[in-house]
Amino acid sequence: MSKQMRDAAVRAAADFGAANDLVDEAAAGAIGVNRTDLRILGLISEHGPLSAAALAGAAKLSPAATTTAIQRLAAAGHLTRTVDENDRRRAVVALTPGAEELIGRVYGPVERAGRRVLAAYSPEELALITGFLRRGIDMQLAEADRIRTMTA
Repeated sequence: MSKQMRDAAVRAAADFGAANDLVDEAAAGAIGVNRTDLRILGLISEHGPLSAAALAGAAKLSPAATTTAIQRLAAAGHLTRTVDENDRRRAVVALTPGAEELIGRVYGPVERAGRRVLAAYSPEELALITGFLRRGIDMQLAEADRIRTMTA
């Protein structure tokens, strides 16, 4: 592979990430939350109801920051807090029906558009794309961990 092709792929990946960032910025504005709160809503939307501890781990936030975000999102009507049926000492947070509907209105068309784009690819090409994205996710998460350990 030529340097020019590799550079074009690197640029396209960076541009894709930047475009995704713009979608999330617009989504946060439409939902009326900040980016951290949007990430929390997305995690609960993806995984279903979560304990505060599980949510903090998934969001890579401190327990205090997670609690603050949960309180903010509950006050805004986006989350409910209930007692875990299996462990009454734990609270579980879930999306409200209104939040589920709003997230669906915001991100549903994005998902459908993405599926239309992917429909143009063969199964072999989709396997290649999926592999690239999975390796890219692993790389990005490792880099985020590395950056978090840096001191100014």
